[in-house]
Amino acid sequence: MFTGIIAAVGRITEVRPLGDGEEAGVRLSIQAGGLPLAATRLGDSIAIQGACMTVVALHEDAFEVDVSRESLDRTCGLDRPGEVNLEHALRLGDSLDGHLVSGHVDGVGRVTCFDAVAESTELRIIVPAHLSKYLAYKGSVTVNGVSLTVNRVDDQEEGTEISINLIPHTVQVTTLRNLEVGSPVNLEIDLIARYVERMVGGMGMAAPAGLGAA
Repeated sequence: MFTGIIAAVGRITEVRPLGDGEEAGVRLSIQAGGLPLAATRLGDSIAIQGACMTVVALHEDAFEVDVSRESLDRTCGLDRPGEVNLEHALRLGDSLDGHLVSGHVDGVGRVTCFDAVAESTELRIIVPAHLSKYLAYKGSVTVNGVSLTVNRVDDQEEGTEISINLIPHTVQVTTLRNLEVGSPVNLEIDLIARYVERMVGGMGMAAPAGLGAA
């Protein structure tokens, strides 16, 4: 589990195929930036752009993870070098400053607005239609691993557009600063909304089409 409070911005420095063919996954080498690795062990979980990955190799200021083709197909930002948001897994007794985040990406959205509004930034995202029912005014959503609050929900034909207010600190210390109109983003719905849907919808219902985790 995670909180959606980014600990550091790292950088994918190398992407190496794990095999031949289109179905092969990749191994990522990641510079940890300001993420402390002294207490990190092989097998620990680290959220990278909101996707939970397992540490398979450790270096002084870097680590490596393997990403399956399934995860690559359901996420964005893990298939090429570039900046990534990083967060260690939550430990019992840690402060829960964001909200409960599983590190399972439910879908990829698209930025429709990234504009300054007074001292803040308005971020608007078109969310895939199969995730629309999980979004609510003042509810929580995770964008590229960042815990955020939804300020507006607007249902449209192609999906649902959500509006989020970003304070300057959030923009400065996360990869959200790199967003622009058209950018894809990893989305995770609120964990509580997922369980509410199952309780209300009935025990025997399968997951909605297209709702997968990476």
